Amino acid sequence: MTVSWLDLPADTLFGVHNLPYGVFSAPGAAGDRRLGVAVGDLVLDAAAAARATGLDGRLTELLAASSLNPLLAAGRADWTRVRAALTGWLTDPGHRAAVEPCLLPRAGVVLHLPFEVGDYVDFYASEHHAANLGRLFRPGSEPLTPNWKHQPIGYHGRSGSVVVSGTPVVRPNGQRKAPADAVPSLGPSRRLDIEAEVGFVVGAPAALGEPVPLAAFADHVFGVCLVNDWSARDIQAWEYVPLGPFLGKSFATSVSPWVVPLDALGPARIAPPARDVEPLPYLDDRGGSDPWGLDLALEVRLNGTTVSRPPFAAMYWTAAQQLTHMTVNGAGLRPGDLFASGTVSGPDRGTEGALIELTWNGERPVKLADGSVRSFLEDGDEVVVTATAPGPDGTRIGFGEVTGRVLPAVPAPGAGTGHRDAAPHGG
Repeated sequence: MTVSWLDLPADTLFGVHNLPYGVFSAPGAAGDRRLGVAVGDLVLDAAAAARATGLDGRLTELLAASSLNPLLAAGRADWTRVRAALTGWLTDPGHRAAVEPCLLPRAGVVLHLPFEVGDYVDFYASEHHAANLGRLFRPGSEPLTPNWKHQPIGYHGRSGSVVVSGTPVVRPNGQRKAPADAVPSLGPSRRLDIEAEVGFVVGAPAALGEPVPLAAFADHVFGVCLVNDWSARDIQAWEYVPLGPFLGKSFATSVSPWVVPLDALGPARIAPPARDVEPLPYLDDRGGSDPWGLDLALEVRLNGTTVSRPPFAAMYWTAAQQLTHMTVNGAGLRPGDLFASGTVSGPDRGTEGALIELTWNGERPVKLADGSVRSFLEDGDEVVVTATAPGPDGTRIGFGEVTGRVLPAVPAPGAGTGHRDAAPHGG
């Protein structure tokens, strides 16, 4: 295993075999955003290290940007060169004198959204999550809709409300209509939920009219981050027929500040679960030597209490299949496009990635360490999603965390007039 001249703890999740990218600013440098790379408890100022070591000028220019987008657009060959340079700087003692002054304590910097988000697509790739929701809302019917095992289901979201971890989430307003209500009402969501997901950050573009095949996944996807796709279940339930999610999803989507490069995930790659429906040829990855199932272990904490441990290895559709399906109609790709896996849920109690499943639509509230219970989120609640993956030689790598605290709703225009305010329901 590669060893650093840094005195890194043996169990660090940000070792030299990880090296995730982010964007930071240092104290006293307001507005001066720089590319950083996490290593141990430190952040490497990538551009400063590039200049100090005499890295090729074009690559130094990519690292001197204020967001990851120029590096994303550069493509696979440059991603490989930059990663090799970073690894060399942090493992070759000959670089220590030049590189060590470019390291800053991670606790002392401010982390920002690491890339400028282009399009945002959210999928629905967990069979366990989709089946649980089917059982909740279509009792007595088949849990999965007829199309679910034939194509990755997804929707286009709102990229402008993608925010970095730590950004407060204001409880959204919208129309709600409980089953017993004769008419809808406007007001704050009473069924605010989370969705623990994994996000994939697109780098190299694809032109309109040029679908991306499965084998080209790693040529276009730069890396992986964590996502919490906050969801207002009562707003969503009333609006989603016939066109799907809208205001119930578009108020906030939180992402982690670190993007783990795809190259760091080699030891985490596994075959996806066995599929009982034969996919169409463009989605067929069976028997291939290049599977894109990933063995990621997620953890969801609510006000400090671990409430769930969703396993990403159980996801039915892989990110490669999602990317291929997303572009099969000729839709293009741009650097900074983000697509998310959809809620990650496993087959067992305590592995659900959303409160609506974990509490069975409010019927089985979860108990927190302070003795309080939750069916859905209350104002002031803080949600933290973390994840780890296998690294080389039995190590683990980390993705950092994506956090958010719920703030009270801002009064909605016209709320409290016209239709009466609906009574709380489902927790």
